[in-house]
Amino acid sequence: MPSCCCLLGLGFPSPPSALRILRRRMASRAFQLRLNPLTGDSEWLVVEEEEEEDHHPTPPPKQLLATTSYLDMLNDSARNRAYRRAIEAAVTDPSSRVLDIGAGTGLLSMMAARALAAVGGETRGGSVSACESYLPMGKLMRRVLRANGMENRVKVFHKRSDELKVRDDLDSPADILVSEILDSELLGEGLIPTLQQAYDMLLAKNPKIVPYRATTYGQLVESTFLWKLHDLHNNEANAADGVWLTPGEMERIVSVKPQQHAMQCGYFNWILLGQSSTQLLLDGRDNQVVRGRNADWCDHWKQCVWFMQGKGIPATEDQVLSLRARHNQTSISYQLNINDEACDRSSKGDHLTLLPERIALYGDKDWRSALINTIKNALTVKSSPTCVVADDSMFLALLISSMSPTSKVIAMYPGLRDKGAAYLRSVADANNFSIDQIQVIGKRASSITADDLKHKKVNLLVGEPFYLGSEGMLPWQNLRFWSVRTLLDSMLSEDAFIMPCKGILKLCAMSLPDLWRSRSSLKDVEGFDHSVVNETLGACGCLPGDQQGPCLPYYVWQCGYTKKLSKVYSLMDFNFSEPIHSCFGKTKIEFSHDGTCHGFAVWIDWVLDERKSVVLTTGPDNRYWKQGVQLFSKPVEVNPGKSVMHVEASFDPSTGEITFSSSSTTCS
Repeated sequence: MPSCCCLLGLGFPSPPSALRILRRRMASRAFQLRLNPLTGDSEWLVVEEEEEEDHHPTPPPKQLLATTSYLDMLNDSARNRAYRRAIEAAVTDPSSRVLDIGAGTGLLSMMAARALAAVGGETRGGSVSACESYLPMGKLMRRVLRANGMENRVKVFHKRSDELKVRDDLDSPADILVSEILDSELLGEGLIPTLQQAYDMLLAKNPKIVPYRATTYGQLVESTFLWKLHDLHNNEANAADGVWLTPGEMERIVSVKPQQHAMQCGYFNWILLGQSSTQLLLDGRDNQVVRGRNADWCDHWKQCVWFMQGKGIPATEDQVLSLRARHNQTSISYQLNINDEACDRSSKGDHLTLLPERIALYGDKDWRSALINTIKNALTVKSSPTCVVADDSMFLALLISSMSPTSKVIAMYPGLRDKGAAYLRSVADANNFSIDQIQVIGKRASSITADDLKHKKVNLLVGEPFYLGSEGMLPWQNLRFWSVRTLLDSMLSEDAFIMPCKGILKLCAMSLPDLWRSRSSLKDVEGFDHSVVNETLGACGCLPGDQQGPCLPYYVWQCGYTKKLSKVYSLMDFNFSEPIHSCFGKTKIEFSHDGTCHGFAVWIDWVLDERKSVVLTTGPDNRYWKQGVQLFSKPVEVNPGKSVMHVEASFDPSTGEITFSSSSTTCS
């Protein structure tokens, strides 16, 4: 009898507009908010709106858009071809007025302008208008238009579509609307309110729409892996270690947010409890179909998982289950049978929602055991310690307070803040400690003073390390722990116990053909030159000369076909007993397998104790952490005993960034 049932709302492309970056505009410039990974502080980058003279504008800041899905989408030939055909089918009247919302690089706008010219639109009053509110992307679009001789055939607006006005901006209402403001959850990027506003204010009666229709499909599955990603309470019960993040009747106090979670679902095991598919129809003839699970892997096509409560709902063959789906302006929610009310649950002040991978990690028996044993050993020599939890770790604050009744625990909680304090108050009794033991500061390390610590020296400085909001970043963004330790240096006792005590940068050479293809530099995209976008969008493959793309965060196990071509090598050490400083490392990779090497995966192993007996790895074999992936500009054919590769890396403590360089040689 299958008992763990999860619903998959399958597949729509993660959009370029998924770049959720705070912006402010003043006159002719925009201010781009960038997070410093080592401090948690924000700084503003100025992006000028004016075009430079002689048609040579300054490009947006280097690789500003590298972590978005633009490049992957533009490398998806099936998607591009389907859009082109749908637009050509829609643009049949030479007087058509086309509006492109969320225009990105302007690809759909150029398709529309070309289709319009093919039916004589240039002499019959046809027009194409492109709306792109994100200024760096709008500037890049102008460069693409110029490269293709389209700058006078597409009118560009650096505005939100709801800021456009007919007669002020558009000469008349548009007959045709093209857009790609879709994400894997379909509605998360404001598709409904955007299209509704366009219908009400910007479009003529009975307009043609591309895409024309979207249909979502569900699939019930049984999966142990998916269960671990959301049922923290029962996984804690299996761990049986006495520390409860979700005690007793509070089993939902920490949960996964009730929403569709985008994942590459083809890369873990499940039992299908029915049939499923998904499709996006681009035109009204049902001809141009883009499917959510295609044979050619690409990162912007993901499926979505909706988690049922607890262990799921028992299901038997031929059983009929009642499934309800409903949506609001920005999301779709599901309800399986009458007793599944996850989509109706409102969050209380002490309720925390975390990403699925963090939920799984908190319920992992080995992970918990590693932290428990390390802290237990530390407390044997530290009586009545003053302990600072330097990050957003709920587990460590609970663990130390329950294991050492005379300890004073100061939780910095730079991300959780008041929510973390409310949570701890709720679960203190269940974990047998007094809430008076814990003080939640809710500050960054740069703001902490001796007064906050009651002028006591810190005996224990600990972290997972985990900073709320950094889950999707590169592994070394959590070297923020080292920065925090440095800022607190004067407040540490001479024999302070620091956990983790060290970070080790590891790497492994890999074959990653699917990822490499999706990150390759662009040239011709459906007949339009896109080579000017490569640097800004962070292209990695097929680069000229010695150019190198950025190192980007990925769950390697979800990156299509992968193969390890070497053993794991250590590249650089970060010693947390010392203040933060620049680091350099190098290693020689000897290949253990034949294959095509597209790059290497890099991650950090956290050494918890000075004896190096307890290590938490975040490598590709651990599915709950992202790794950094450095792709080569060109693939390298390698053979054991004949091919070697030299890799160097340097860490800059002023920026928190690690840069890599590599070279390969073939031995005779």
